[in-house]
Amino acid sequence: MKLPFQRVSQNPIRRRAHKCKITALRTKYPVYYNTLEQQKGSRVWIDDREMIMLSSNDYLGLTYHPRVIEAGKAAMDNWGSSSTGARLANGSRSFHEALEEKLAAFLGAEACHVNVAGYVSCMSAICGFAERGDLVLADKNIHSSLWSGISLSGAKLERFSHNNPADLEDALTHEDAGVAKLIVFEGIYSMEGHICPLPELLEVARNHNCFSILDDAHALGVLGAQGRGTASHFKVDSGAVDITCGSFSKSLASTGGFIAGDRALIEYMKSHAKPTIFSAALSPVQAACASTALDILQEEPEHLAQLWKNVETYNEILREFKLDTWGSQTPAIPIVLGTKERAYYFWKALREKGIFTVISVAPGVPPGKDLIRTAVSARHSEEDFEQIAEALQHAVKQAL
Repeated sequence: MKLPFQRVSQNPIRRRAHKCKITALRTKYPVYYNTLEQQKGSRVWIDDREMIMLSSNDYLGLTYHPRVIEAGKAAMDNWGSSSTGARLANGSRSFHEALEEKLAAFLGAEACHVNVAGYVSCMSAICGFAERGDLVLADKNIHSSLWSGISLSGAKLERFSHNNPADLEDALTHEDAGVAKLIVFEGIYSMEGHICPLPELLEVARNHNCFSILDDAHALGVLGAQGRGTASHFKVDSGAVDITCGSFSKSLASTGGFIAGDRALIEYMKSHAKPTIFSAALSPVQAACASTALDILQEEPEHLAQLWKNVETYNEILREFKLDTWGSQTPAIPIVLGTKERAYYFWKALREKGIFTVISVAPGVPPGKDLIRTAVSARHSEEDFEQIAEALQHAVKQAL
């Protein structure tokens, strides 16, 4: 007789979980949810094996910067480990407001609000402004956090082709001019490595009186003067974008997220965005790490310069092997293989040679775009790139 914990319940949710084919495949192939035993610089360890990390979003390599680490330690000494609740209820801390003022000034915005996660910030940037009866026009390739915010808002949704202002313009010409409209797009699309055509998108927004929301999570610290983001990259007035949101878990060597814009807009968002209202506040340690990383962006330009030097080095290697990088323009560089099988065996071959990457397949990417997602950091060394080149040569022979 089966013991109680061995019986499969007839509860439909439990039955669904037991029979999920996607979960069965994920647990069979060790592609996702890997456990890293330690990390240092560009290296990580799995099963006591040292590997080169080639998929981290630590673009500037500041996670182990001594100033960032010391700032985190000091914050815990001064404030403890947690903010212990939501800011609406338990109050903001002075370090929250100091970080917000610093980041707003850096981005050229009137005001800023920081959240416990980038996902929360991107959700709030949508559902804090869009509501039922409004129309959201979204680039087809935006991040899951933005889709979640759209769903939570209850607004009507219209998708436009990726990085295609003409398709956006066409979609708007068929919509009711009296309906409130929001346009949602990203500065850098992290799976493709593409930069959005910001000036053209903003021109469409102006022509149709649309509210604009830019997710700059992967562009902050990477594009523009001192890493100020997409608006700076295109020399566009930051005020031309209504709301900019993003994350601290990329170039700012922390966790958490932000929403920036006019002060009245930020105050409105704080009254209407449930993810912000009901989320616990950013911890003292993560606020201090992000704040110090922001200082380093402005005081130590060598990290950004090294990042782009490394991007060119890596792209030269990829061109040598004639690999499809989907036209990437940034440190986020995909290797497009085209099928799930080819992507898996390419990923496996890289891992055999000590290179840690991420595999992404349809429907996470468009059909025929199954890929290996790689990302370059300022911490990658010449020795790293030599090993990466050898691994790519092996993967090409094994999987293509």
